[in-house]
Amino acid sequence: MTTTTTTAQTTRVLNTLKHTLLSLSLISSFNLLAQTQVIHAGTLLPVAGKGTLSKQTLVITDGKITEIKKGFVNPNDINKDAQLIDLSSSFVMAGLMDMHVHLQGELGPKNDSQSLRMSDSDALMQSISNAKKTLMAGFTTVRDLGASAEQIFALRDGIAKGWVDGPRIVASGSSVSVTGGHGDVDGLSPDILAMRTSKTICDGPFDCRRATRHAIKYGADVIKITSTGGVLSDTNTGTGQQMSDDELKEVVNAAHALGRKVASHAHAAEGINAALRAGVDSIEHGSYANKETVKLFKKSGAYLVPTLLAGNTVVEMAKHSNFMSEAIKLKAIRVGSDMTETFKKAYKAGVKIAYGTDSGVSHHGDNGKEGVLMAQAGMKNSDVLKSATVNAAELIGMSASLGTLAPGKIADIIAFDDNPLKDIKALLDVDFVMKGGKVIKN
Repeated sequence: MTTTTTTAQTTRVLNTLKHTLLSLSLISSFNLLAQTQVIHAGTLLPVAGKGTLSKQTLVITDGKITEIKKGFVNPNDINKDAQLIDLSSSFVMAGLMDMHVHLQGELGPKNDSQSLRMSDSDALMQSISNAKKTLMAGFTTVRDLGASAEQIFALRDGIAKGWVDGPRIVASGSSVSVTGGHGDVDGLSPDILAMRTSKTICDGPFDCRRATRHAIKYGADVIKITSTGGVLSDTNTGTGQQMSDDELKEVVNAAHALGRKVASHAHAAEGINAALRAGVDSIEHGSYANKETVKLFKKSGAYLVPTLLAGNTVVEMAKHSNFMSEAIKLKAIRVGSDMTETFKKAYKAGVKIAYGTDSGVSHHGDNGKEGVLMAQAGMKNSDVLKSATVNAAELIGMSASLGTLAPGKIADIIAFDDNPLKDIKALLDVDFVMKGGKVIKN
């Protein structure tokens, strides 16, 4: 046998071995993806706002719910390799959803120095940490409404690809706002203001149309606008309407034409009502809604995202810390104290409500506190849970895959030792978290 023949045979053997190993690897990967998980749920809430079921078995394959069976079915009767997750003494429901977060930061006395010292990479790493805290708190999907676009879109995509753990993110990137209004950069020296002014800052209807299209071009899933002034803008420009009616209408038309919904930050009634007349899909905060507001909400079908936790947080900070400017303190105490009364009226009037905290103003991971505040303001516990699941999924157009537990839905599942329908404070202690079939917390 010649050396050439031996080399050729060796090459054929190695190639055969390589292809065999590759095939085995692919089979192994497929089996891993297709692994069957079986959850024994002591108390199951398939759809918030409807009744619970006792002793149920959920079957999950490849990250989706495939069956829900009565009783505690033996996993081996479903699949001999099925993995059992025993939640037989727990309250089990769909993953919670927060419709207003800011994952890139957290309000505090060092914000100014951090913004100057932290690189974009540092900010992204901090966002990863905040996202993990949010997920561990049982919030498997969030809507991020205001962040540095490139970093938040990278985080959104990295989570979707499984590179890091975090909630599913629907992101706006930077807000579409008017020059000098809430959402524009403020409180810094003129040269830094010029450097940090976003390309989504606009003036006039046609420029705001451009800004909206710019945001979508670079990755926005949703458009965030600021129709009124805001509490945390370091200016004395108040909380009244800032975007004009024609600017609002142009933004909404441009966004809807490109398949994007619009969320409007709004405090004063005239700004809320102008945004609703323009056709926005949600009002964030809605601090001073009036009778006309309720009529417009019902006519348009838009959601209120109340963010009571943010109001509560800024009041406490204004009263018990010294890092806020006087302009911010005055607005914080006034607006934060008034938000709950407006929420009560909106809920009583039948306005559609979706859960949202404005986390980043409050601490990330404390998202469950919003539900406690909503309940304390008179909302039924069942409606709190519905606002954070069924309603939130509808708001972001994902009801077909999220918000309830049913065959075909993504396996975003959480569990509590206590029953949040009986004690809403159970939201503060989530004991089990699964996102897309992956167990995050057990």
